[in-house]
Amino acid sequence: MRRTQLFSVALCLAFIMAACSVSEKNKYVDSKPITIQGTKFIDGFGRQVMLNGVNLVNKNPKENYIGKEDAETFANFNKWGFNVIRLGIIWDGLEPEPGQYDENYLKKIDQQIQWAEDNGVYVFLDMHQDLFSVKYSDGAPKWATLDEGKPHVQGAVWSDAYLISPAVQTSWDNFWANAPVSTGKGVQDHYAAAWQHVAKRYADNKTVIGFDIMNEPFAGSEAQMFMPYMFGAYAQLMTEETGKEMTAEEVGMMWSDPETRYEALNQVSSKERWSKVVDAVYELNSAFESGPLQAFYQKVAHAVREIDTQKILFFNHSYFCNSGVYTALEPFKLADGTTDPLVAYAAHGYDLLVDTDKLSNSSDDRLELIFERIYQSGKRMNVPVLVGEWGALGGETPGRTELAHKNLKLFEKFLFNNTYWAYGRGTENYSYFKNGVIRPFPELIAGELSSYDYDPVSGEFTCKWNEKADINAPTKIYIPNLSEVSQEAIKLIPDAEGIIIEPIEGSDAGYITILSQGKQQQRNISFTIEKGNVISLSTDK
Repeated sequence: MRRTQLFSVALCLAFIMAACSVSEKNKYVDSKPITIQGTKFIDGFGRQVMLNGVNLVNKNPKENYIGKEDAETFANFNKWGFNVIRLGIIWDGLEPEPGQYDENYLKKIDQQIQWAEDNGVYVFLDMHQDLFSVKYSDGAPKWATLDEGKPHVQGAVWSDAYLISPAVQTSWDNFWANAPVSTGKGVQDHYAAAWQHVAKRYADNKTVIGFDIMNEPFAGSEAQMFMPYMFGAYAQLMTEETGKEMTAEEVGMMWSDPETRYEALNQVSSKERWSKVVDAVYELNSAFESGPLQAFYQKVAHAVREIDTQKILFFNHSYFCNSGVYTALEPFKLADGTTDPLVAYAAHGYDLLVDTDKLSNSSDDRLELIFERIYQSGKRMNVPVLVGEWGALGGETPGRTELAHKNLKLFEKFLFNNTYWAYGRGTENYSYFKNGVIRPFPELIAGELSSYDYDPVSGEFTCKWNEKADINAPTKIYIPNLSEVSQEAIKLIPDAEGIIIEPIEGSDAGYITILSQGKQQQRNISFTIEKGNVISLSTDK
């Protein structure tokens, strides 16, 4: 096969602008909004979009929930191949008093969205919470925290408070019951009204592609039943395998300490064993998801759809599904009872070693089970899957780069969209981010993506897609280090004169762009990034 000739940078840029009829800077905002077809995100040109990005959220009330990120940060997001940001908004920042929305806070959110638009990056807004409330972590304002004066109890790991804090659990109970706040209006109704206020503000903003209704919803005091079921399943498994009787109470004691919890998890590192543990709470979790959670999501969906029928509604499964419990959720309904076509499953996936110093020892099998089940649930619901949170890889710790690669291999296998948890100033200096999170991937496909694979050790990249005859816009593959791609090594099938190189100003990153040939056909591309796991992160202005 003849090697493909690479054009000069100037000619490439001119060619791209002519082929797409839209400048690179405004390639998203000048086209129609992102929409959904089946299990895929689709852009205004009819191309499949692979959303790849990071979470950006500030949880600090002393900083008014706005970080120090600036225009340069968003320019770097573009250079690093991020085409979407899951941008956190905090209910306490949005509605500090009942029915009173903080315009100054929203203007700062506006500024971040504008920076995203300036750099061709989509945004979907995430109403973020941890432990429900600003009283215990972040999320609901104090006026919406109906804890009935119960005590707040913390555990060895911050998230343990979900399971042991009466204050946190009671606050959730009253939220699901839509208990009235001081205004006489239900707390859940206030939440839906807050989302409607946000929807009005961004209804005509093409950069904002959707709304993530709630971060990791939790069942409340009913969750007190969950862990005994899991502990009981674990104890039964160990008793059967060792012949030595173990009780749920003994497992609970092991769980109370991070070190012995790690030892316990080591015993259930296989798919078969871990599935027996998490499946023990499926019925309990399904009752919560199919009941209070589904009804709540539907309420917020109706509130948003009264204002906006074009934005995508992202939904997260319950807290316990993060670790492998199947979700029982269903897509939302429109007012006429038909299924809402603009719904996406924004699943979260974490091994239970997350937020501990043992995270690098996460089980490969447990991770695969978690993402297999997320994939199966997305297929069941016939909606796109975007892994809204994964990783939480921390700082410069041994094994974290390899763990990033393991997660990303699964995303390649299941063709998941994703937003890494999370970006903060300085994250770009960590190895797992430079050499893992930032990677080559097919961003825009003139048809339907079949598969892609990147080997960070050898530097080999392959991609296959079914090109469609009616899509004239090109396929675009993001490369973080164009200078390390050998021009002579790019192989395209069918071979054509349709490859051009599109650099991103101020960096070594850019795109390999393949022009559509205007016919139905399967296409393959392969090449090698010569240094493999050494990725350039130029941020020159």
